[in-house]
Amino acid sequence: MSDTSIDSSYRVTADELRQFIERYERLEAEKKDIADQQKEVMAEAKGRGYDTKVIRKVIALRKRDRDEIAEEEAVLEMYKQALGMN
Repeated sequence: MSDTSIDSSYRVTADELRQFIERYERLEAEKKDIADQQKEVMAEAKGRGYDTKVIRKVIALRKRDRDEIAEEEAVLEMYKQALGMN
């Protein structure tokens, strides 16, 4: 291989690497923007009197399978009964 071809392939590799890094950095910036928007939504909900801790739990529940939730709730009820918490 000639020096010109080595320099050329190094440049192509460096350019490609730079593109990956820049894409990742843009995604990081977008992720931060989205997190800021989520905080704003929760602040607005809190300002309207909603319990944001409960809202976050509801959001987490909506991501899960209904059967998994039902099973967990049944076990929770059983444990509460065993401890006289009902």
